[in-house]
Amino acid sequence: METGIVGQPAPPLEHIRWVNEHGDERSPLTLAELGQGFKILYFFQDWCAGCHAHGFPTFVTLAEELREKGVGLAAIQTVFEGLDVNTFDRLRENQRRYGLRVPFGHAVAGSASEDAVPAIMEAFRSGGTPWFVVIAPDGRVVYDGFRLDAKSLVQALRPLDA
Repeated sequence: METGIVGQPAPPLEHIRWVNEHGDERSPLTLAELGQGFKILYFFQDWCAGCHAHGFPTFVTLAEELREKGVGLAAIQTVFEGLDVNTFDRLRENQRRYGLRVPFGHAVAGSASEDAVPAIMEAFRSGGTPWFVVIAPDGRVVYDGFRLDAKSLVQALRPLDA
């Protein structure tokens, strides 16, 4: 399967159970609620070593550098394996662990099939975790992949300071 949907309109955030930036369960989140500027989505699994070694540190840097500059951020646990470990309750634990005051979502595969993945992974054609999606203000996906260089992205969005 080809990964990523760069250049295409970002699909809606569907079939996801959410907590807000304070860890309280909330109604479904829309991309529009993340603001009118750039948006960054981070797909992870709690048991994913790479998510903790690279993904979360990258996402924390992005949150610290860009949240106050109008960039909307959200983290989504995309559970396609390890249902007993990658639970809804882990959202709040990771939110606290990394000091992230952004919405966290929990997306589970809709079928018990061994190769089933959550709908959000299919929509963005993500290849697993950790996975980053950057959406431009016009709603088009400008990055959709495993590794994201936080410093380069912060530099690229530096004109937001003006």
